[in-house]
Amino acid sequence: MSDIIFPVGRKTTESGSLLRTIDWRGAFWVASGVPALVLFSIGGIADMVGNLSFVVWAASMLMGFVQSFTYAEIAGLFPNKSGGASVYGAAAWVRYSKFIAPLSVWCNWFAWSPVLSLGCSIAAAYILNAVAPIPAANSPEVLQWIAVHGASIAGGQQAQVNAAIAALTPDIRNWTLFSHTLGPVGISLNATFFIGAVIMLVTFAIQHRGILGTANVQKYMGLLVIIPMLIVGVVPLFNGTVNFHNYSPLVPLANYGAPQPGTWNLTNWTMILGSMFIAAWSTYGFETAVCYTSEFRNPGIDTFKAIFYSGLLCLALYILVPFTFQGALGLAGLLDPSIAAGSGVAAAMAGMVGGGPIIQNIMVMLMILALMLSIMTAMAGSSRTLYQGSVDGWLPRYLTWVNEHGAPTRAMWTDLISNLLLLAVASTDATSFFFVLAVSNVGYIIFNFLNLNAGWIHRVDSGATKRPYKAPTWLLGLGTLFAFVNAMFLGAGAKTWNPDALWAGFIFAAMIIPVFCFRHFIQDKGKFPEQMLEDLHVGSSGDVTTKRAGILPYLVLVAGIGVVLLSNWFFHL
Repeated sequence: MSDIIFPVGRKTTESGSLLRTIDWRGAFWVASGVPALVLFSIGGIADMVGNLSFVVWAASMLMGFVQSFTYAEIAGLFPNKSGGASVYGAAAWVRYSKFIAPLSVWCNWFAWSPVLSLGCSIAAAYILNAVAPIPAANSPEVLQWIAVHGASIAGGQQAQVNAAIAALTPDIRNWTLFSHTLGPVGISLNATFFIGAVIMLVTFAIQHRGILGTANVQKYMGLLVIIPMLIVGVVPLFNGTVNFHNYSPLVPLANYGAPQPGTWNLTNWTMILGSMFIAAWSTYGFETAVCYTSEFRNPGIDTFKAIFYSGLLCLALYILVPFTFQGALGLAGLLDPSIAAGSGVAAAMAGMVGGGPIIQNIMVMLMILALMLSIMTAMAGSSRTLYQGSVDGWLPRYLTWVNEHGAPTRAMWTDLISNLLLLAVASTDATSFFFVLAVSNVGYIIFNFLNLNAGWIHRVDSGATKRPYKAPTWLLGLGTLFAFVNAMFLGAGAKTWNPDALWAGFIFAAMIIPVFCFRHFIQDKGKFPEQMLEDLHVGSSGDVTTKRAGILPYLVLVAGIGVVLLSNWFFHL
């Protein structure tokens, strides 16, 4: 644990700075892509917990809403910073360790950034299904093929159907330029990869115009996506589509992906914690609304409103949509492989509102827009995390660059290149997709733990500093408690998605140490940039080295690690 070394008159070099061009409404529309993240794992969670799915989503969303009040308070302390809660939390931890502070920023980035690759892979699957669909087992072309060739196929009717589907599947669905297995995942440069790459480049082009241009585009995309999601969440409750028998019995599954009710044993509790673990990646995500504090015209007012109203939107959609999905589809429908893959969600939504083929095609287009919305949200937030991490001295200097529109383009290029690599993994198969998702969520829970504890550390170390918004103390305390609950989700739940996910996530988190050492000790000669210390401006005396919390932050870290390891040992499959 090192003390801060003060700089001697050197400023970070920039080509410009982020521009104050939006109010809370702009951040709200940029964050409006978060509800679409429910599409990433609604099927995967159903495979784990069955009829408990809607309970998991509601509980996770309520936890995220409570935690957002801590983030709103600490964001208000730094009106000149961008990059989100991880940056504001790092400012609390830097007094106690140079190495814990950048961990917060790094883990938040590698949690948010993979939304680009995962979203692009699902959107590409929708496009492939539209232009080169795999024929259904009962389709006329399959039946005709069986009538002509079926007699030569041994193995019965199912073997004939499988052979027909394989023969009639467009070649592009099986084509790949390159494929390889790398440890627990595969890598494939297939059609999904190339279509996803095009979507990612389009997103980059929109983001290049700066936050104001991004917010204007996302306003209209958001309306096109949010309104249908609200319709899907509400209409089935009144048109008779929802069957309330689909919510019982309220018990876990007997086995993964099987529609038989099980019992409340240790294995099923592990699966429930695994579901809460992966749901957090989606439901907590609206905290990205405070990524744009330095771009708000009036940060004192806009910061709280941005995260609060974004939270209300997510609260409604994350409770309504999983509830009506389960009520309309039933357990067997939720366990359909196309729902888990995400590519069958549009057809399910069309059926829920009583629509035919035309409505289904509209839903497909809206789902692609929803995924693009989430991709844009992720690129806007994660690139600003990289930018601010560079300004504050955590990450390499080259990221401290913005273009004439106020967009952090070098950070965006870093996001783009990183996610093209991840897209090659996520496009391979479901196992690789969920491995990327689980590893990124390991980083997200680490960030979450550090930042919820940053709330009370800021209160102790800089209690006299004026706060545009001050969370009720009981909410701050509940958020701190939730930090340890999330640590339990991490230890018990990550392995339910992939046995290597927890340790791979820890390894990736540790990669910040050499990155930070390069920036701090080689590029900056052991001194933080002036701007980082100027922006802190916490404590009545302005002394950023004040450590009034004493040994408590270190005890919290030890306790958090203990909860993760203990829960990983106790809960098992």
